[in-house]
Amino acid sequence: MRVPLTWLREYCAPGLDVRRIEERLTMTGTKVEAIHRHDAEDGSLVEVLELEITPNRPDCLGVFGVARELHAATAAPLEQPPWSEDPGSAGPVLGAEVRVECPELCPRFTVRVFEGVTIAPSPPWLKARLTAAGQRPINNVVDITNYAMLLTGQPLHAFDLDHVAGRRLTVRRAGEGEQVETLDGETRTLDSEMVVIADADGPTSIAGVKGGARSEVALQTTRVLLEAATWNGPNIHRTSWSLGLRSEASARFEKGLAPEQCMYAQAVATRLLIECASAKVMPGTVDIGWDGAPPLVIRLREARVQAILGVTVARERQAEILQALDFATEPADDGLEVTVPALRREDVTREVDLIEEVARIDGLEKLPATLPARRGAVGLLSHSQRVRRAAEDALVGRGLHEVIGWSFTDPGLLDRLRLPSEDALRRVVTLENPLSEAQSIMRPTLLGSLLDAARHNVSRNGPDVQVFESGAVYRACSDGAPADEHHALGALLTGALAPASWRGLEGPHTREADFFAVKALLGALLDHFQAHWSVKASPPTQWPFLHPGRSAEVIARGQGSEAIRLGFIGEVHPLVAQAWDLGRTATFAVDLGKLAAVAPEVVSFRAFGAFPVLRQDLAVTLPVEVTAREVLHLVRKAAKETLEKAEIFDVYTGAQVGEGKRSLALALSFRSLERTLTDEDVAPVRKKIVAALEELGGELRG
Repeated sequence: MRVPLTWLREYCAPGLDVRRIEERLTMTGTKVEAIHRHDAEDGSLVEVLELEITPNRPDCLGVFGVARELHAATAAPLEQPPWSEDPGSAGPVLGAEVRVECPELCPRFTVRVFEGVTIAPSPPWLKARLTAAGQRPINNVVDITNYAMLLTGQPLHAFDLDHVAGRRLTVRRAGEGEQVETLDGETRTLDSEMVVIADADGPTSIAGVKGGARSEVALQTTRVLLEAATWNGPNIHRTSWSLGLRSEASARFEKGLAPEQCMYAQAVATRLLIECASAKVMPGTVDIGWDGAPPLVIRLREARVQAILGVTVARERQAEILQALDFATEPADDGLEVTVPALRREDVTREVDLIEEVARIDGLEKLPATLPARRGAVGLLSHSQRVRRAAEDALVGRGLHEVIGWSFTDPGLLDRLRLPSEDALRRVVTLENPLSEAQSIMRPTLLGSLLDAARHNVSRNGPDVQVFESGAVYRACSDGAPADEHHALGALLTGALAPASWRGLEGPHTREADFFAVKALLGALLDHFQAHWSVKASPPTQWPFLHPGRSAEVIARGQGSEAIRLGFIGEVHPLVAQAWDLGRTATFAVDLGKLAAVAPEVVSFRAFGAFPVLRQDLAVTLPVEVTAREVLHLVRKAAKETLEKAEIFDVYTGAQVGEGKRSLALALSFRSLERTLTDEDVAPVRKKIVAALEELGGELRG
């Protein structure tokens, strides 16, 4: 909202410096976004405040409302309201009739009639103020309605009474598909949820949004019917949004104006029509639908003010602030009895709202920094929250950068990830009112935003990318249940893992991102939580966006718990990587909720053994269909507690082992916490391991 400073000073603080005005308005919650200098027609410069008015303060959408705020903030004198003197009168109006058929959408409708109107350009002072406020002067009658709106916050509309068919206005719901030509020359098609002001020939304006062309005030107009009404805010918002038509009037009505403002605007406009258009106001005012509202009285307790703010504000100071804001106050035993003014009826409804008014005017900067009352709350993170933070810290410690992607994504992502129609990830959550088609579904996986981040960096000459994201993913449930939402953690590597080095055997050498690099990263993460984990080769169709020969399922189990599927790991399918203009790329994603289920509440510390490790190597020939995972699982199961670590350090295939077989070399590390082990101590354990491997078709070599 643009407020010319000269206009504001007419009602409050005529000698106050503009910077002081900006400072005090901002500190009380009315943000001054900018200060412009407007070139007036007489060559002078007019300072204009660009204000951001919060939606709960439609009373400040008028210049006098801002002046009242400034009066409360600075204690500068405030002039009488510009509607305090009304040249018009109450009673019936001859020659004009109004009928309201939907009072639930039109709480108040007022009309006055003016004759002998002279249409002409507005006086220079009026045009100057409108221009500085961002309005385009048209003629004196239209300019007066805009001026009254900017001053009071209440929109008005002027009809050419001679073009109102039947000289009767009817406020009703529009017919489905009914059309009206608006002042901008466009024909709008309406629906039954919208409200129109109609005459005997049909709709003549869209209520609260835009006037109609048929009854527009023109140069030949001599009789004016002036309307000021109150409309249902949500209905005006819906109408404006549905038609794609936003106006100064709709922007005010949708926030909810007080019915009392109708007569404020009528009084201001009546005086100006008499002064600037030589109009004669006819006796009476049509006033339909408003019988007044009982005053809202709220008890403001002095002790409660101190409890909420943490400081003492004297009762007299509270009354002074509230009276400056147009609240009426009366002393009470424990504080004040406060009567809420009409224009604040929708905003101030509770005692705490009054306390807010006192605090913001008295000065929020005076309030001490204190912690809220705990009331028994321990303030600790939950186990899942600690796991989430620790997982993120572990990846940061490994040199990865965190990215944050949109939860909304493009439906085309599913095709770029090569997901078949029957895939579970195809069960997406679709938004009913998306920001755009490219953000119309909720993401079912983090991989899309990770690939987007990688492409963004690679396209800007950053080919080596190591990123992760921690965020929610969503999946629709087929049985009509609420959508599944869980917190996932994903990482992605592409390009070189380290800068090229001269230490390569054959010239400069770099290690590229691959399955084993991302597996080492995943291992460091899961080992941090002391989870027993493994990866299991998955069918090529399980993760269609991963390389069919370089992907696996991540499985983990806690202490004594069953195995849980955490997520996936692998290299991105070359066709998927190509869709994002990437080369070889590796990734993993795990469900942090499931990880928290297998991670112990307390990570225990285990001291290094005081006795040395006894290492023995074992080479065994096995059928090629036996996986390394099966071998290691069987070895650990056979050895039990004595075996500290088992690793495969070499694989050999060739004529010496025969066709359809391969040789695996295992490094077995044994340790006791009580004494130094000898070969004789581990011989029985080794014998059990060999026997177990023979059950898999293994044959000891060497």
